Order: sequence, then structure tokens, then C-alpha cells
Amino acid sequence: MTVDVGLNPPRRSQEELQQILADAQEIHGEGANPVDLMSWFGARLGVANIAVAVSFSDGVMAYLAAQALPGVDLLFGDTGYHFAETLGLRDAVAATLPVNVRSLAPELSVAEQDEQFGKDLFASDPDKCCAMRKTEPMDRALTRYEAWCTGLRRSDHEGRARTPLLSWDERHGIIKINPIAGYEDHHIDAVIEEYGIMENPLRDLGYRSIGCEPCTQPVAEGEDERAGRWAGRNKIECGLHL
Repeated sequence: MTVDVGLNPPRRSQEELQQILADAQEIHGEGANPVDLMSWFGARLGVANIAVAVSFSDGVMAYLAAQALPGVDLLFGDTGYHFAETLGLRDAVAATLPVNVRSLAPELSVAEQDEQFGKDLFASDPDKCCAMRKTEPMDRALTRYEAWCTGLRRSDHEGRARTPLLSWDERHGIIKINPIAGYEDHHIDAVIEEYGIMENPLRDLGYRSIGCEPCTQPVAEGEDERAGRWAGRNKIECGLHL
């Protein structure tokens, strides 16, 4: 496992990348196989120029990325608040799959953040906490790549219902690939079972969408998968995909 280090800017211009995106959109339709889709970009851009964002809520994106893009960088926001089970899955993936797990650390440790902004910022201002501990480190890391893959799914919540398979990421100036955008919960469960993909043990305890420990709780049967994230608050996104 590696940690966030100095990163270089993308090699291609935005115009070149947008043309590659247009080519991909002509070739790959809504039913594109996730591994085939990521493999196509690997061949066109080079694996070193692609990142895959992972939360280790489960091991599906890590597994698919390893099949499609051996040697790819998996970017994991190590907020300092993750469940031990999540960190255990991260370490297991790093030890067993042909990927480079990069743990992206915030500028401030939890203790430093508590000192500057007050203890438990996640409770008093969760948006600010997410911005500092998740969004900023990922934004910084993505300056080195030409495309990134995410585990966004339309079934996550209404705000993601129109998530495209492929898009231009204006915020980062790179291609954004959402290879499992069309997956629903049963697809995730089926893929895990079919390929024996490593799971986060918390899934067996009712946790479906798993983020930081203080802001995540199990969901009841029939509840939306992300109902356990920031429960009781008018918040459904950390800010990475806004």
C-alpha cells in the first residue's frame, strides 16, 4: 500500500481528452460491461493515467479495476474516522490484488482539526469536515490523472438517478467513468457471490453504504441503501461528486 505523494499534471490537453471521451461515447452504450469499459480506457490512455476512487464499502470496484486495469492506482480517502473493518478490507485488497492502493491523507490530523475547529467537527459542521478530510485530498490527487473511475450508482439515491456512464468532469478537467452506474443492489450482491469478492464485514451487520464511523449506521430492511449515511441530517453527499 502506498500513500499520497507528489503527483504530476496530466500529459494530454483537455481538448485531446474530450475527443477520447467522444470516441468512447460512440463505442460504449449503456449496457457496456464495466471491465470492458475500463479496459478500453486503459488501452487508450495508459493505466498510469487512470485512477479508481474506492471507499471499501465493499470490494466490487477494487476487484473490477484489478481485472480491467492491473497496476492501476486505487484512491482511498483515509479520513482518520474509518471503521477498522474498512481499513482491514483496504489492507487485504492491497495485499492480494494487482493494484496500487493510495491512501489520501487530509492536511490536518484528527487531533489538529479538533484543536483548530473544535472537537467532533463531523457533528457540528459535517460539510466542512467532509470538505477537508475527503474532498480536498481527492481533488489534490486527481491533478495527476487524465481519467477517474468511480463506484457511483443511479440506485444510490434520487440525486444520482441520472448518473451517466461517461462524462466530462469540469471540476477536475478530466474524464469521469462510472462503470457500474446501472448496477442496483442485487447486481452488487450477485457479483460478490459469483466472483468471491472480498466484502466489508459490516455489510453482514446491516451496513450497506459505509463511510466514516461517526456518520454511518446500519439500515433497516426496505430502507434506501444510503439511509445510514448522515442519518437525521439533510445531507446525502460528501462533496466528491458535486
